[in-house]
Amino acid sequence: MSCRGVRGATTVEANDRNTIIQGTKELLAWMILANDISEADVSAAFFTATPDLNAAFPAAAARRIGWKNVPLFGAQELAVENAPPRCIRILLLWETDRPREEIQHVYLNGATALRPDLPAPAVDREKLKDLIENRTNGGE
Repeated sequence: MSCRGVRGATTVEANDRNTIIQGTKELLAWMILANDISEADVSAAFFTATPDLNAAFPAAAARRIGWKNVPLFGAQELAVENAPPRCIRILLLWETDRPREEIQHVYLNGATALRPDLPAPAVDREKLKDLIENRTNGGE
């Protein structure tokens, strides 16, 4: 089994707590479903946000979907000229037998500009909705 990196990014409309958490939950849920990731196989999760997002910790979204035992780390993204504003990025370190070329990285909303070569992978929309809306059994 190898440790693989799974990347994702999204943008949100506003710098407010609920918008940041919901946007991060959507991105994380999409990454989980696209790659069939189990919490038990995640070694660590890194979250960054651009400097214009400071109303919430994006990593709190992982606790809200039930990830209680995954080490989480948050940081501020570099303020690079012409980079997408209000952008949240995630890097999951995941133990898997899946080959690197089969990993599905997820770029949503305005973050698609970061990787226009990677269209959002198909996921079951009902499972996505369930993961985003129905799991709120964690804190920050």
